Amino acid sequence: MIDQDLLDILVCPADRGPLLLVQRSDGTGNQALYNPRLHRAYRIDDDIPVLLIDESDAVGDDEHALLMAQSGPADPR
Repeated sequence: MIDQDLLDILVCPADRGPLLLVQRSDGTGNQALYNPRLHRAYRIDDDIPVLLIDESDAVGDDEHALLMAQSGPADPR
């Protein structure tokens, strides 16, 4: 599990906006950091976020809706 203090300072490398900690609904059940503005998910390997744009996953509209439903509103910073 990622420490809340770390989550509070992590930002998306693409737009420098806040990220949401979510459970992926892609069948793996893995946690990821999600940018709802760009519909990009960054995987977490052994509690280490992989914040590389080229390694992120594009998220479709259906999964986006599921991720937003589980995470609640994003931090507007």
